[in-house]
Amino acid sequence: MRACVDIGGTKLAVSIAADGESLNGSPRPLLGRRSEPTVKTGDNLAVSRQILRMVDEVCAEQGIAPEAVRRAGVSAAGPFVIDAGGIALSTPNICGGMAGPARGLPNDWKTAPVEGPLRHRFDVVRVENDAVGALEAERRWGALKGAHHCAYVTWSTGIGVGLCVDGRVLRGKNGNAGHSGHGFVVDDDTNALCGCGNVGDVEGLVAGNSIARRYGQPAKELFAAAAGGDAAALARVESLCRVMGRMLFNLIATLDLERISLGGSVFWNNRAFLLPRLQAEIAGKLPALTEGVTLLTAGLADKVGDYAALALLD
Repeated sequence: MRACVDIGGTKLAVSIAADGESLNGSPRPLLGRRSEPTVKTGDNLAVSRQILRMVDEVCAEQGIAPEAVRRAGVSAAGPFVIDAGGIALSTPNICGGMAGPARGLPNDWKTAPVEGPLRHRFDVVRVENDAVGALEAERRWGALKGAHHCAYVTWSTGIGVGLCVDGRVLRGKNGNAGHSGHGFVVDDDTNALCGCGNVGDVEGLVAGNSIARRYGQPAKELFAAAAGGDAAALARVESLCRVMGRMLFNLIATLDLERISLGGSVFWNNRAFLLPRLQAEIAGKLPALTEGVTLLTAGLADKVGDYAALALLD
């Protein structure tokens, strides 16, 4: 049995899966999924303790002996750093010590160890950036099947990117390849503070938590107003799409991609409204690079984050 762990800036989800796939080649169902807000108080081992507790709770609910779960796949919002015990999170939406008190997180953590504490419990632990896990899941079971030059992009609490070129997933020295959300876009020191400490990067401008800080209303309300025809809201959404669209174009131009799958709560909850606007930001720009490139909704729909962790152990 395998523990599947999805760590995001807003929520942490845990489920259990058996080895193997179903007969039609799709992933086996995830058992006993539990989700709760990602803990951000206490010491910096709080996240790893939360994972272990939730695994035990899922096992108890499903009548599974905890010792039967020997492997753990962890799909986590990055970036990562390597400490003595392995991978630790240095995640802007979890670790409040990165941008300081102005960011409003209730801790002063610079890192949150994950791999080391989990290795005390499991025989096998694989921790990857959540967008890399989602990329692998989408290539195996979703919208990126058969694509050798592709990306998965999540537009959620933060902005995440998983990259594949020539059929090879890109990881980098610490597993941080693809953090395009922290690429600088504007020089703005008033309302674009990212949790990483940068001011004016993509995440600081368009991520779910940034929208509320910049515009004084939750993303859900802003997109609903735009879809309803409110001119001011629509202008703001068009501005968000320009920033995200330019990031997507830069990925395509840099890596010569053929297909991008999109997910995450901000995108998924507004996909019919956002997808054509994002495609329009790419269409016609340097056709030698962009002609025929398609943007797609995640084939695994709103379950892509859960299956990302499962894909890491297959």
